[in-house]
Amino acid sequence: MKRRDFLRHSASITASSAAFTALSAKFNLAHAASRELLGGNEYRALVCVFFYGGNDSFNMIVPFDQSPYNTYAATRGGIAVPRNQLLTLTPTASGAAYGLHPSMPELRSLFNQANSPLAIVANTGPLLHPITKTQYTNGSVATPPQLFSHEDQSTFWLSPTANTIDRQGWGGLLADEFSAQNQNQNLAMTISTDGENVYQAGNQVVPYFLSPWGVDTIGAIDTSWQEPINRRNAFNQLLNGPLDHPLERAYRDGFNRTVSNYTQMQTALSSAAVTQYNTTFNTLFGPDDGAGSPDYLGRQLKMVARVIAARSVLQMTRQIFFVGIGGFDNHDNQLTDHPTLLASISKYLSAFYQATGAMGVQNNVVTFTASEFGRTLSNNGDGTDHGWGGHHFVLGGGALSGGGGGPVRGGRFYGLFPSLAASDNNPDDAGWGQIIPTTSVDQYAWTLARWYGLPDGAAGRDLIFPNATRFTDRTPSGTGQPHLGFLG
Repeated sequence: MKRRDFLRHSASITASSAAFTALSAKFNLAHAASRELLGGNEYRALVCVFFYGGNDSFNMIVPFDQSPYNTYAATRGGIAVPRNQLLTLTPTASGAAYGLHPSMPELRSLFNQANSPLAIVANTGPLLHPITKTQYTNGSVATPPQLFSHEDQSTFWLSPTANTIDRQGWGGLLADEFSAQNQNQNLAMTISTDGENVYQAGNQVVPYFLSPWGVDTIGAIDTSWQEPINRRNAFNQLLNGPLDHPLERAYRDGFNRTVSNYTQMQTALSSAAVTQYNTTFNTLFGPDDGAGSPDYLGRQLKMVARVIAARSVLQMTRQIFFVGIGGFDNHDNQLTDHPTLLASISKYLSAFYQATGAMGVQNNVVTFTASEFGRTLSNNGDGTDHGWGGHHFVLGGGALSGGGGGPVRGGRFYGLFPSLAASDNNPDDAGWGQIIPTTSVDQYAWTLARWYGLPDGAAGRDLIFPNATRFTDRTPSGTGQPHLGFLG
């Protein structure tokens, strides 16, 4: 077995789950106390879909009324979406008219349907305090460090505060609080189909990394032909022989847990609980035929759907997933590249929602989007540059008209849409078309965590989102609270 291959397999599998069991045993007593506080034994899952590179949401959701559209078109110039191509949205609450990019018909249908399962959250981004253009310009209110930096803003988008020095995510900290609710204490409740990420990094729970193409195994010691068998036997003898040093024993235990975990996942994904949906999943996402169907985002969401189908086999009542898709850093070729990305988002978010409906868990799964920043309103000739605020989707069972009993108060806009005027005349523009968020990530994340079961006040919210109370919902007729009200 080549050292490089061994390290690659160990990094992607062992690190993802080996430490979980050892730590979980130590923290079970502490979690037992929080289990009553956080409450609820029904299955719930959060699915974060992260757009790497910074999605240009100002071309994804566009003003439709003539005057605001004219302002948008004048500012964006050659990258503006023609008004007659926009897919009009009909919100259930009164307000300005907006349209979706023409590449997104599936999400348009979900937003416009009765008892809509799709909400749109406007102009969200990392903030330390509410801030105006004047305050930004004179530096009288603190802002997140390293604004407009990919790596830093990705971290702050996925972290509980926008100035953290710890690479911990609010999803991982949420998992620390809820992991004891799962009967299975061997497999982490945080699962990523896109490798390591800040969002799922907590103090106790270590994410499990799952390939969109299937379960990663350590194939060099898990084959049936003779040479690897001899190699595996020698390796197992090293692991199981007399081990005097505590680090040797810790490595042995971690490695054996890794093998146990991926064997457990393989068994669950091949169980009847999952295979009964194979035809449905292949219809919704496309068969895994190796011919580009589904694409990378679709493969990830299809795998997440399969894991959710296996929730009873895996003995899980709480799970947190991370899905990532790149290609959004469109400094050039935006008119060519961006529509393809938006088409994939629309097609596969809709397919995933339908998959949860086929499994009867659409009211138990909430999917939300995130990206390190939006793009600039101004264009650079062939694309856009790094911005700040941007718009996002939240998708799950509908909760409004029709009484569907789901969590998402869909068919509505939340937060405040910014002005799209050119920089000099725009009170929301920090400069160069970089739009100041009117909704903080703290509010967005807290609203999601609140539905998941994290209580208000010092016992819950303030443990993970200490800055959330600096903000209030600025949606017209909003909650007046830090949470945004898009989840019932």
